Amino acid sequence: MAEDKATEQDVPQGFDPSQIGLAQSATDGKEVESGNLVQFVSFKVDDSEYGVDIMAVREIQGWVNVTTLPNTPEHVRGVLNLRGIIVPIFDLRCRFGNGLTDATELHVMIIIAVGDRTMGLLVDAVSDILTINTNEILPVPEVDSSGDQRFLSGLVTVQERMVALLEIDKLFNIDELVAQVTNAAE
Repeated sequence: MAEDKATEQDVPQGFDPSQIGLAQSATDGKEVESGNLVQFVSFKVDDSEYGVDIMAVREIQGWVNVTTLPNTPEHVRGVLNLRGIIVPIFDLRCRFGNGLTDATELHVMIIIAVGDRTMGLLVDAVSDILTINTNEILPVPEVDSSGDQRFLSGLVTVQERMVALLEIDKLFNIDELVAQVTNAAE
């Protein structure tokens, strides 16, 4: 039996093995090593685009029906049994005050970890994985004192579109929600 051996023609032209596993960007490897680059999973809700830290994302899956629980906030769509873990699913459109999502099989759930908890976010579609230099992240302007913008960590422009970066641990009061879901289940 002949052994398969890579030949020079099997290696793409310009391939640099020292770059394996590094973010592909116009910047040099020093920025990756120094922590100046961060990655976000971007997604759409209505006509807006948002991003969450890729390190919080556990998986992305299509919409499936969830078990609804009584006496929970409107933006809590229900719970899903994900390989033995009960995962609450939150409707981001509703959480942002734009009414309930009429979820179809085209919608997506992003399963994220917040601290030691796992939860799902119902969104319209996943857009991209963004690699951003931290210097490009702009602060969120204070538009209105009554607006709830504490869950936004910044804004970034990517190819002519604005992406709002979410601070997931501030988006939901986890302890309050756990208490409500626990009370509803009793």
